[in-house]
Parts: sequence; structure tokens; C-alpha cells
Amino acid sequence: MDTTTGTEQTRPLALVTGGSRGIGAAIVEDLSRTHRVISWSSADVDLSDPASIARAVERLQDGEAGEAGLNRLDVLVHSAGLAGESTVGETGWETWQKMFAVNVFGVAELTRLLLPALRAASGTVVAINSGSGFRSGAAQGPYSGTKFALRAVTDALREEERGQVRVSSVHPGRVDTDMQVALQEGRGNIDYDGTRYVAPASVAAAVRLAVDTTDEAIIEEVSVRPVRG
Repeated sequence: MDTTTGTEQTRPLALVTGGSRGIGAAIVEDLSRTHRVISWSSADVDLSDPASIARAVERLQDGEAGEAGLNRLDVLVHSAGLAGESTVGETGWETWQKMFAVNVFGVAELTRLLLPALRAASGTVVAINSGSGFRSGAAQGPYSGTKFALRAVTDALREEERGQVRVSSVHPGRVDTDMQVALQEGRGNIDYDGTRYVAPASVAAAVRLAVDTTDEAIIEEVSVRPVRG
């Protein structure tokens, strides 16, 4: 879905996955002030399916991004992702496979297909990672595993594309989203207080910092954590 109207085709173009809710929606709202934003949800593309990703990119190239198609892409934000808690002993193959497919493989494949357009624009890739991309714990193996892997992918991409495409990794702590509500309910927390957690707009502000950094600099990695830990 393209969130712009009228004759705004001269504005820089951004694509945000997971843009219909939570952190992704806050990023779409913020970037829309200065960019044409294409927001993808699970209804637009299945990031666990390479064929679905290829079809979605083809639609962009066929004109969804404007009459000339997708020749340049200024910003790509990977915000879509799966979360959940389960111990290694209780996690089956399909859960591991689905979580890695969406959180890692889909990110890598979509980036690969869009790299020519990103290079043409000297664009910026921002991956929404997690504090779990630095540390893990009980029942965090599957999710943290994907975020450690995502950090490895973005670190590699940053060096491979240095001087052509800027690659930034944003690591939020716990964020006040529907996903966080579900996680807390799964832990038996029936007294949810969203003010204890990072606001989605604060994560969007970190993305904005990465996007707006001047040409000679790059925001390689930034953590956004709740004040109360």
C-alpha cells in the first residue's frame, strides 16, 4: 500500500515491512512527513515464502512505486517479524523454521532483490532488531537466535555495501505494542502497564536518525531501552 496521494512523486521513496501495526505503523507515520511510503503488511507479502517476496517486488517494479516503476529506493525498513517464547526442549522444527524464515531469511531475500534500487539511490537499510539480538535467556532461544542471526546479516551487509548503501540496526528493548501485551499475558502478567515500556514513536525516532544522517556518516547501531529497565 502506498500511503501518499497527489503529485508527491518527487519525494524520496521508502518501503516499510510490518507497517500496519506497532513499531512499523509508527515508522510509517513518521517517514510519511518527508517520504512517499509504501507500507507492507502480511496481506501484501508473506516473508516466509520467497515466491511471495518475488511477486511483491515484481509488483513494485511494474509500477506500484510510480509510473516509472521501482528504479530507485531511498529507504528500506525491515520492521515485520515474529516473536514468542518457548524453551529449546519444547520448540519443534516448524517453529524454528517459521521464525527464522520471517525474521532472517525473508529480510535477506527482500534486501537482495531491492539492492539494485537501493544502490541507485545511495539508500539506507534499517533493520529493526531487538535487545535480544545481544543477549538471550530462558525461553528466548528461538527469538534471540533469529535476532543474533539478523545482526550478523546486517553487519555483513554494512561492510559489503559500505560507500554504496548505508545499513543501520535498531535494537529496541520492550516496546508498548500488541506483541508486548501478548508476551506479557503469556508470562501471566495481568497488570499490564504500557508506560513501563518504550513508545513505538521512540523507535521511529531512531529510524529517523538513521535516515536523516548526512551523507558522510552512518548510524551503524543504536539501542532504545525503557528508562525503568
